[in-house]
Amino acid sequence: MTDLYQSQRAMRNMRQAAMQRGVIAILDVGTSKIACLVLKFDGPEPEREDGLGSLAGQSQFRVIGAATTRSRGVRFGEIHTMQETERAIRTAVQAAQKMAQVRVDHVIACFSGAHPRSYGLAGEVQLAEGQVSENDVARVLAACDVPDYGQGREVLHAHPVNFAVDHRTGFGDPRGHVGNRLAVDMHLLTVDTPAVQNLLYCIKRCDLEMAGLASSAYVSGLASLVEDEQELGAACIDMGGGATGVSIFIKKHMIFAESARLGGDHVTSDIAKGLQVPVPVAERIKTIHGGVHATGMDDREMIEIGGDSGDWEKDRRKISRTELIGIMRPRIEEILEEVRAILDVAGFDHLPSQQIVLTGGASQIPGLDGLAARILGHNVRLGRPLRVQGLPQAATGAAFSSSVGLCLFAAHPQDEWWDFEIPAERYPARSLRRAVRWFKDNW
Repeated sequence: MTDLYQSQRAMRNMRQAAMQRGVIAILDVGTSKIACLVLKFDGPEPEREDGLGSLAGQSQFRVIGAATTRSRGVRFGEIHTMQETERAIRTAVQAAQKMAQVRVDHVIACFSGAHPRSYGLAGEVQLAEGQVSENDVARVLAACDVPDYGQGREVLHAHPVNFAVDHRTGFGDPRGHVGNRLAVDMHLLTVDTPAVQNLLYCIKRCDLEMAGLASSAYVSGLASLVEDEQELGAACIDMGGGATGVSIFIKKHMIFAESARLGGDHVTSDIAKGLQVPVPVAERIKTIHGGVHATGMDDREMIEIGGDSGDWEKDRRKISRTELIGIMRPRIEEILEEVRAILDVAGFDHLPSQQIVLTGGASQIPGLDGLAARILGHNVRLGRPLRVQGLPQAATGAAFSSSVGLCLFAAHPQDEWWDFEIPAERYPARSLRRAVRWFKDNW
């Protein structure tokens, strides 16, 4: 815990140093693509009234370089083959630097795998001065009972999501409030240590310094959920190539995250096996002709498979769109069923609002929102990331939700545990119940 606390603090300091110099790169290490954006910061933003991110400092930024490359060596959102991933990261970073005409040393990265697990923590302290100071905030965070989350795992995010002073609850920033007792609810997200270590090592081998690390599920939610959804309660389903991230937000904070080890690449692989074609051909067929609902028209719509196997008969085959949908639909249903199971575990039904937003590259299959609404049983919409100044048109689609979210995470970081001077000797105490149910009593 102590090592991690120190390394997260070091990354925060590095991020601030990079932002003062004015340039930082963000890197979305996905299973199907690696995206790199170079951000230029134009100085601090005016203070926001709601005090969000007020302790960490905010900045205005624009994108001055962008590049994507096909991801290699990443499976289920985790690095599988180090050399191939390193090559792909170098390619993306160099191309983005070339476009931005600036050299970048510091990078903030996000990734989707590593078996994320959420915990709800609570802490409480008496106020000595009768008014909440920064030191009291640090003390109450230190008073949280950290669950024993096991060997080989470490904390990726630790957000205080709600403060209460005496009987008044719902504060984002309690400093300056008068009272006798300060309580906090905190969300802790842990991930597998080896997955994080591999990513850190890979980025170091690319001669880059890590200035921040985030979960793709979290940053996709930041980019895809509109303000009302983040406030009232919503789930963001980020359907990537190798993993599908699920994050739940309320009161503008993430309170749960999890990921399913299934994504769009599994659909592509089913098509490749079903039609006996190479994966690139299957990907093309999925992108151009894919869908989840077959109508009478689709029986008659014939798709040329194409290919260059050298077997003339095989390369001239045609299948109906109905057959293609018959291959794709079972896998898409399986992904959605897995998402539903995750939402059930999280206690999503207890939230005041149950909006679901689908984003990520694999969410673009026609008809997916209708199928998702039927399986998940809630209001479902397709989400595109917020507009970011300077972002090329090609990078504004749903596939870039986590990249855009990472820009927002870099410029407007929410307060986390390591932003405060906390006694670092605190070690895991009693284990707490997992997920969102603990939240129901507090809102």
